[in-house]
Amino acid sequence: MSGLTFPPSHRLLVRSDFVQCYDHGKKRFTNQFIVFVKRREEAGAPWRLGVAVTKKIGTAVRRNRVKRLVRECFRLHQRVITPGHDFVVVPKRGIAPETLKLVHLEQQMLPLFQALGRQSEKHGEV
Repeated sequence: MSGLTFPPSHRLLVRSDFVQCYDHGKKRFTNQFIVFVKRREEAGAPWRLGVAVTKKIGTAVRRNRVKRLVRECFRLHQRVITPGHDFVVVPKRGIAPETLKLVHLEQQMLPLFQALGRQSEKHGEV
């Protein structure tokens, strides 16, 4: 383990923050996820993550596995994530949590993180 933690300041917990991200954020699609990304107004604000897994995915064990893997992916790659964004990750209906691996998640999320970084550099936001 790299010693990086997932601090509480990097979590979306309030419903209104989720709704803001859904309503005003941009949708990004991967093979197994829909990621809502919204730029935050506060200067120097850290990125925040929310994971919304519905009961259509399956039992609590299956839903929690998806949430753990998503949080771990963000934790491991937090140095690459551009600050000042809120993320809400929603798994697509056909996802199979028991076969989902961290490697698969990284293959889907890293290009998103890199694209956000390039976009922020282009607009002078970093």
